[in-house]
Amino acid sequence: MTIKPLIILPDPLLRQVSQPVERVDSELNQLVDDMLETMYEAPGIGLAAIQVGVPRRLLVIDLAKEGEEPTPLVFINPKIIRSSDERSTYEEGCLSIPDYYAEVERPAAITVTSLDRTGKEVTTEADGLLATCLQHEIDHLDGVLFIDHISRLKREMVIKRFTKAARQKI
Repeated sequence: MTIKPLIILPDPLLRQVSQPVERVDSELNQLVDDMLETMYEAPGIGLAAIQVGVPRRLLVIDLAKEGEEPTPLVFINPKIIRSSDERSTYEEGCLSIPDYYAEVERPAAITVTSLDRTGKEVTTEADGLLATCLQHEIDHLDGVLFIDHISRLKREMVIKRFTKAARQKI
């Protein structure tokens, strides 16, 4: 397994819409393993393939707390097919926007269809943190960041800060 470098704001790759995965094979499963390793190392609870520079509709999640047995979840070509009217708010962060957190309101429960890492179609009913995390990561696949769900003023301040930090690294 290989830890992949994370794509960080303001990299325009984060705004790219990811393409569907066409084949579930050993190469894709190697990418899944690398993404899990990268996510655990960061550490984070979710990672979309675009965040490691691969514009494919693939994401991994693990909500296990520190000290608990890992419970990795893999979603290939995920699609939200139902969202509840009820809303919930969580403080979100993102490995591609390090050290910035904001409250984001999203549907409290969703239903997602996807393929698992064997290529089998699965349906996932999610609520709570899993629903929030799935929506956050699926947003990445559509070129949307969690800061797009906060006020324009706050979003512009965050983008300005990360753009300035990126310029200073050059």
